[in-house]
Amino acid sequence: MKINPLDRRTFLTGAAAAGAASALPVPSLAAKAKAPTAETLVQSLYKTLNDDQRAAICFPFDHDLRLKVDNNWHITKTRLAKSFSADQQAMVKEIFLGLHSEEYAKSVLAQVESDGGGHGFDDCSIALFGKPDTGKFEFVLTGRHCTRRCDGDSVEGTAFGGPIFYGHAAGGFNEGPEHKGNAYWFQAKRANELFAALDGKQRETGLISDRPRGERGTRDAILANKFTDPQGIGIGDLSADQKDLATQVMTDLLAPFREKDRDESMKLLNKQGLDNLHFAWFKHNDIGEDKVWDVWKVEGPSMLWFFRGAPHVHAWVHIKDPS
Repeated sequence: MKINPLDRRTFLTGAAAAGAASALPVPSLAAKAKAPTAETLVQSLYKTLNDDQRAAICFPFDHDLRLKVDNNWHITKTRLAKSFSADQQAMVKEIFLGLHSEEYAKSVLAQVESDGGGHGFDDCSIALFGKPDTGKFEFVLTGRHCTRRCDGDSVEGTAFGGPIFYGHAAGGFNEGPEHKGNAYWFQAKRANELFAALDGKQRETGLISDRPRGERGTRDAILANKFTDPQGIGIGDLSADQKDLATQVMTDLLAPFREKDRDESMKLLNKQGLDNLHFAWFKHNDIGEDKVWDVWKVEGPSMLWFFRGAPHVHAWVHIKDPS
């Protein structure tokens, strides 16, 4: 799936600017263009917190908790529905939506709602590190199948402000081979399109018989910033057409996220060299034994994107500056 570089948000911003230049006011477009960013909403949320709320969710910027990531956890004891006012809950939801592309924001929110153990988005917890109104800060939202960050570029050389996690159990805990209704299965389809484009010898290199190191090992590698001995086939070993497809697959993996984070991710990937990235697909946990590989990963000198699609989708992402 190609991302249209002229998405709706970009179009609206440009249209508003053109209207101002010609002195022809377009109120609806202008209002849309001035919609607050996730960062400005974090600042607004911070100003509304009372003393008890600040004590519960606010930490120094360099606190060890800030860069933690997991597949199902709560970063603080708070819950949105129980610890925050209706207006604050609305701001948190808008922050979350603002971290995603307009194309995918609603489906990703629906994923968090459906995976929330009967409580939906309201069961998520949040934390704030630093002070959004004066300097470095990072907002973190966690729950089942969710770790998202908003840092206002406070964390240099790191996409998304640090490691993120996303997942979905769309058809129950054990999904079928088609992963019907899964918000993220399109990514696996794209990765498998690249596998299908490989020749026989390349497939032998890219398809791994051993089990992947597993999610705990993946999380530990991410937290330790250890990206070594990548498995699979390197993009540098592909033909020109295959390289173009691999690059497009990387672009499409980023499709659910906002333009700012997509751009920063691709900048960091290009800095470490796309030719240095390796794609690997795993024979184990092939749901339905249909050879549409449910488990795969992309790994490079300073990045890891591990997609475990069995029994349902879990994905771990960390992209850093290689220097």
